[in-house]
Amino acid sequence: QVQLVESGGGLVQAGGSLRLSCVASGRTLSTYAMGWFRQAPGEEREFVAGISWNGGRVHYADSAKGRFTISRDNAKNTVYLQMTRLKPDDTAVYYCAAEQETLTTRALEYDYWGQGTQVTVSS
Repeated sequence: QVQLVESGGGLVQAGGSLRLSCVASGRTLSTYAMGWFRQAPGEEREFVAGISWNGGRVHYADSAKGRFTISRDNAKNTVYLQMTRLKPDDTAVYYCAAEQETLTTRALEYDYWGQGTQVTVSS
């Protein structure tokens, strides 16, 4: 079992930045691909960014390209999402997730999920 805990969310003005963290316990994350997803009220959960087990491959949703950066520190069992130039449309609960096999954008393929952290961007 892998337990994931997100942190770093909060209220920020449009144009600001936040860095989300996802810390794992129970098992090492070093063999898992990791993803960040978000879900706004009334919307489906959507893929934001993903990173392969060793950080060698990353993938971003179009909405995140050029503004968000995903990274990981396997020694700290932690994955990060640096978010810059935030927009009100980025307001959502952000979740990290772990996938045992390969980097994917499909939420259904992820094995473990955190509880989420709220990000609110004011205009």
